[in-house]
Amino acid sequence: MLGRRNQATGARGEESQLESLRERATELAAIRALAEAGPGERATAAQHAKGKLTARERIDILFDEGSFCEVEGLRRHRATGFGLEDKKPYGDGVVTGWGTVHGRTVFTYAHDFRIFGGALGEAHAAKIHKLMDLAEAAGAPIVGLCDGAGARIQEGVTALAGYGGIFKRNVRNSGVIPQISVILGPCAGGAAYSPALTDFVFMVRGTSQMFITGPDVVQAVTGEAVTMEHLGGADSHGGESGVASFVYDDERGCLEDVRHLLSLLPSNNRELAPAGDLDDPADRRNDRLLDLVPARPTQGYDIREVIEEIVDHGEYFEVHGQWAQNMVCALARLGGRLVGLVANQPAHLAGVLDIGASEKAARFVQFCDAFSIPLVTLIDVPGFLPGVDQEHQGIIRHGAKLLYAYCNATVPRISLVLRKAYGGAYIVMDSSSIGADVALAWPSNEIAVMGAEGAANVIFRREIAASADPEATRAQRIKEYQSELMHPYYAAERGLVDDVIDPAETRSRLIATLAMLHAKTAPQPHRKHGNLPL
Repeated sequence: MLGRRNQATGARGEESQLESLRERATELAAIRALAEAGPGERATAAQHAKGKLTARERIDILFDEGSFCEVEGLRRHRATGFGLEDKKPYGDGVVTGWGTVHGRTVFTYAHDFRIFGGALGEAHAAKIHKLMDLAEAAGAPIVGLCDGAGARIQEGVTALAGYGGIFKRNVRNSGVIPQISVILGPCAGGAAYSPALTDFVFMVRGTSQMFITGPDVVQAVTGEAVTMEHLGGADSHGGESGVASFVYDDERGCLEDVRHLLSLLPSNNRELAPAGDLDDPADRRNDRLLDLVPARPTQGYDIREVIEEIVDHGEYFEVHGQWAQNMVCALARLGGRLVGLVANQPAHLAGVLDIGASEKAARFVQFCDAFSIPLVTLIDVPGFLPGVDQEHQGIIRHGAKLLYAYCNATVPRISLVLRKAYGGAYIVMDSSSIGADVALAWPSNEIAVMGAEGAANVIFRREIAASADPEATRAQRIKEYQSELMHPYYAAERGLVDDVIDPAETRSRLIATLAMLHAKTAPQPHRKHGNLPL
């Protein structure tokens, strides 16, 4: 009887416990709904009125449907003073978690501007630190959806220390997992340095702003009156400073391209990028190139059309398209393999190398090397841009960044000289002498110390000046210099170019060479790290 009574009592206790768990589950659902709803419809309407989505609406666009899993959604701050003790919203102004993008794991943190203006406090920062550590451990990309007013002033130096933890993790994960920053609102003061440490920065016109000091401070200190958009808007950073890698007209289009970029990249530095479709024939001829690129080296053309003709399906994803437009850097596939394309742009400043172009390409080369993305360099460069401004602003130092990046790269490297390749700029653009694995050239190539006209003017200066007909003498000497030192096979005869190829066979030769180099290894000397010319 005692045993039966105990069983009956246990059954009633278990039933009571189950009822309690149901009640707790209902309570949990209500709390989660409150946390996900945020501060209410009025705050949401204010966000929408600015042309901005909420943090969770952005997450819904970024991730595959139903895949997002939130981390620390119920966390609240513990600060007191200045009224903070009366305002303790769930999440503390940032949504953190992971999900899938095209089926692969990606982590994100999204500032919720509706809560404390998205400002960073101790709990807010701790959530981001946790997420960054998880992304590092899982070996998966992290995307920061930035829409915050900087450090939470009411929490003082504790908030600033939170930024320090983010910066430290940005640097630790650099070259380990892809890091992407999407600026979807204000990003001011110290907050701007985290995006600057990441691999790519996306911005939206009209709503994104990044700056160290705002317009009011600028005017107070310098007397310059400037708007937020002109000081730190998307077009300013996309075309002037080079901080923004990509610029868009709306958030949805921006986030869709973040998804596209993630579909191209490897998840971490231990994996290769996902393979693409193989339905564009590797042996497809490029006869259009024979008419597309003018033989005359001084005549311009758009290098993007060459890239479209060569790559799989004519599709490429250009980085920093509005900045330093004399250089084109893009991700594309050749024979299904992801490659990084670096190309001089004859349609802008004749494709000359200057400070901006050197920095743009150096940054891109370093990224590709960090994540095992082979490099294909298309060369048509007349040299470095001459001028007092360039010299005084450090073209030597900045040009050395590109030289360093190429020399330091261990991924497969193929260079192709389309037309002119003059002076030090030729050497810097991944020539065989600095380590290109295979150097190719078209029969239109002119590889020399300088152009024939300049060389003749230097070498035969006195003879031309003393001639009865200086122009005729100059023309004759130019022709001689071209025939002796600048003919299409001069470099190939001396082993500086591995082969001169028919432009129509460019795609097939590049794909075959990439396949040959697929398992390349390049041992490096033991060192803590090199000393990049920053």
